[in-house]
Amino acid sequence: MRCQDSDSHNESFQRLVATMSAESPCSSYETDQGSTSTLRPRLLPRKRKPTCFRKMVRYIAKKYLTSESDRQYYADRYTCCPPPLFVPTVTLAEIGLFTYHCLDAGAISANGPIPVESVLIFRPDKRIQLWRFVSYTLIHAGWVHLFFNMLVQILVGLPLEMVHGSGRIMIVYISGVLAGSLGTSVFDMKAYLAGASGGVYSLLAAHLANIMLNYSEMEFGLLKLSAVLIIASADVGFAVWDRLLERDLLPQISYTAHLMGSLAGLTMGLLVLKNFDQKLYKQCAWWIAFAVYAGCTAFAVCWNVFYF
Repeated sequence: MRCQDSDSHNESFQRLVATMSAESPCSSYETDQGSTSTLRPRLLPRKRKPTCFRKMVRYIAKKYLTSESDRQYYADRYTCCPPPLFVPTVTLAEIGLFTYHCLDAGAISANGPIPVESVLIFRPDKRIQLWRFVSYTLIHAGWVHLFFNMLVQILVGLPLEMVHGSGRIMIVYISGVLAGSLGTSVFDMKAYLAGASGGVYSLLAAHLANIMLNYSEMEFGLLKLSAVLIIASADVGFAVWDRLLERDLLPQISYTAHLMGSLAGLTMGLLVLKNFDQKLYKQCAWWIAFAVYAGCTAFAVCWNVFYF
């Protein structure tokens, strides 16, 4: 009967809710100022439409987190403060240096220019300059190389940084870069090294580790695992083919960093990425990953110190 007395169809539902929940009219309706006979409904607040940023956060939570409670907590609490800084900063630096070298050389191609005289590129005859073991990641040989690395850094590295934090992703990235140069100095001693492939493949492998950690809970876990493996395998195969096709070209650019970066990302991903289900350091996998990375790094350092 109260619903039938309503002057507006929008108000009738509110009256029905008040009646069915045994609320008194005074608690659900307000009177106009100066009048006690006219009832004015107090409408419930409308649910706000989510913004594009909030939709993106929910999408990332759905793809990178496991349990529904973690996804909801992350989607509600993430404010992008502090924002992800590491991946955007490295990406801009790599694009800026590539642009500078192209302008300096006066040319650009799919495989060049290669700034072999740069103080940042890794060279076997300059390995005493220790910063080259890390700084080579800022140099790229051609726009194809740059485009793929930047694409993976943004599509994979940025969401990982938003979920796991800049500090953890920086550790994974730098560990892959360092593993790439150390592995090249051991297994491909005459090759030069340029590009962010070591860091990029460490991010790819870290994402693989994230899937492995939470495989049973992640949506489309098998599909994601297959996609990462296909992308990584295709790029490694292209790098090997390009090296064999131009094996007489000097200087030779190593592809070992792809493999070493992947190994570093897989082990460091198990070490430092958040596991939302359990404490990984209590498991044997954590200690195995730590022993593998520490042992390989120590061997490569000793090789460079005592062999050369």
